[in-house]
Amino acid sequence: MTDQTTGPDSADLLNEPRLVIEPGLAARICAVAEPVLRGMGYRLVRVRVSAAGTTVQVMAERPDGTMNIDDCEAVSRALSPVLDVADPIDRAYRLEISSPGIDRPLVRRSDFERHLGHVAKVEMTIAEQGRKRFRGTLLGVDADNLRLRRDDAKADEPTDVLLPIDNIDEARLVVTDALIAESLRRGKAAERELRQTLGLAAPAPNYRAPKRDPKPTKQQRLAAQRVNQSHHHGD
Repeated sequence: MTDQTTGPDSADLLNEPRLVIEPGLAARICAVAEPVLRGMGYRLVRVRVSAAGTTVQVMAERPDGTMNIDDCEAVSRALSPVLDVADPIDRAYRLEISSPGIDRPLVRRSDFERHLGHVAKVEMTIAEQGRKRFRGTLLGVDADNLRLRRDDAKADEPTDVLLPIDNIDEARLVVTDALIAESLRRGKAAERELRQTLGLAAPAPNYRAPKRDPKPTKQQRLAAQRVNQSHHHGD
């Protein structure tokens, strides 16, 4: 699977608008969080507020799609006091900062482009071809549409569809073996790049214990014992 990351630079990706905008309370939190994240070099992916309003989940990432534990802690330290001042929620709540994860939401045009060839679930705000939910392989993105090859099409339905990007309500990757393999490759590449940046040596190869001789059989032990005894009597 090829990596579809060529094209826009980090600045363009950082300022790229989201296609999915949350309503209500989540939208007010987005308005506070997004400038803070952008100023730190992160992109807002999504904000979710629990039904009881006691948990606020802010999903974020770097422009290259990475987000580690240190990043989450840095965002939490910077965003918590800003939210305290803005006070968008009229009750006590817990702030959670997370990475998008392997089955990430696709909220920007570059998200679709980066994951071409992978499987996604897409839900539309307006029905297309008599349905709102689609599942299939991401084939491409043009100026206005997402091209998707459906794997849930019935015999009398078209396999390839064009979905207007502006009408996408929610899209998310589906975990497959190919997606897991690519995620692991990207993780290893990011680790190598970080080590090079910090001037650290490459990690040592996994240690393998030397092979031991197989455990001798009972017959072999008895034969060795007879040899030792013969040597002893010869002395």
